[in-house]
Amino acid sequence: MPRVLVVEDDPQLVRALRINLQARRFEVEEAPDGGTALRLAAARTPDVVLLDLGLPDIDGIDVLKEIRGGNRMPILVLSARHTSEEKVRALDAGADDYVTKPFSMDELLARLRAAVRRQEAPAQGTVPATVRTADFTIDLTARKVARAGRPVRLTPTEWHLLEILVTHPGHLVSQRKLLLEVWGPAYRNNANYLRVYMAQLRRKLESDPSHPRYLITAPGMGYRFEP
Repeated sequence: MPRVLVVEDDPQLVRALRINLQARRFEVEEAPDGGTALRLAAARTPDVVLLDLGLPDIDGIDVLKEIRGGNRMPILVLSARHTSEEKVRALDAGADDYVTKPFSMDELLARLRAAVRRQEAPAQGTVPATVRTADFTIDLTARKVARAGRPVRLTPTEWHLLEILVTHPGHLVSQRKLLLEVWGPAYRNNANYLRVYMAQLRRKLESDPSHPRYLITAPGMGYRFEP
């Protein structure tokens, strides 16, 4: 039974989360503030964390950074902070997903289940040397891509961008992280670079680039590879 640590100071929301999570066979622990969350996370490492950013004692971003530390468990942020800057800040601090309030309980539970599945998969090994989809194959060791059995030519920049995304399958990678890793600090605010290169990758890999199946955009936040 996966154990969820719910870090939230709204009693009504905590009650709704507890009822819905327990009905779906999750074990629930509750923390009404950041201090309690840090103690519980250290004492009994949860399988997944639902974290509100607006906590009464410690800023949620600081709690996120502290829990993340060397831990790999998924952390889903629940927050009324809607700006792109706040979302990017949370993702850069180590969040795996960001859900804005108010939210659909069904959507939250679906994201939670997906996060748990992604966490369980790496336990059996790291990202495989070859990533296969129904439309293309990526050989991470040989640094080659094939589509329908034919080689796909990628520029070094396109490859670097694709490599980061496919080695974090299902995880949202922030725009800032991609810009820093691919282009460097001088380009960390040049989101147009990402749009151009993601469009090029989709043209080369997606069956329908205008409706991508694998290279997904989270508007204002970043990109995700869905295998």
